[in-house]
Amino acid sequence: MRELPMFPLGHPLVPHAGVPLHVFEERYRALMRDCLEGDRLFGVVMIERGSEVGGGEVRTGIGTLARIVEAEELQDGRWVLIAVGVRRLRVVEWLPDDPYPRATVEELEDEDGMPGDGFRDELVRSVRRISALRSELGDPSAPLDLELADDTMAAGYQAAAAVGLGSMDLQRLLEIDGPADRLDAIATALDDLEELLRMRIAGG
Repeated sequence: MRELPMFPLGHPLVPHAGVPLHVFEERYRALMRDCLEGDRLFGVVMIERGSEVGGGEVRTGIGTLARIVEAEELQDGRWVLIAVGVRRLRVVEWLPDDPYPRATVEELEDEDGMPGDGFRDELVRSVRRISALRSELGDPSAPLDLELADDTMAAGYQAAAAVGLGSMDLQRLLEIDGPADRLDAIATALDDLEELLRMRIAGG
């Protein structure tokens, strides 16, 4: 367990996926400065109720350890940055938001028991099918040429993030403990999304 700066967001971040952030609140500017002077790590959890701005929000207990990979401070003190999810985490205890949200967290490692390469190959095909359907609907938000990681679990997370699953779907994936069950849930979510997109096209 470790104490970690925390960045609650309106949308969950999953491991092995990236998120762009625009930091303008003073408390999160301080968080960025401290992270960049240290190990560049902070925690991301989804806001269940409330707003990203101003504080007082209700936060989920399962989130993701994130690492800053690019950061630029603007002339007015705002920050623009890109962070990448590293691994899941569980909040053990929320600490006072002074000077920014902090928590004692437990990092959650994925267990063994990953499906074989065939599962990853099917993820690639599923992402391409969904991307093509989105393009047909005029929404090219999922890239046809997405390169998934060789690791099956990492590829599953990347696929779930790339196709645009909703916030609650991604949060449910994070909360599944067993990696095999999580991968099965990712495959089911992608199948359901593909079916929904085909129904939208068929219905005009």
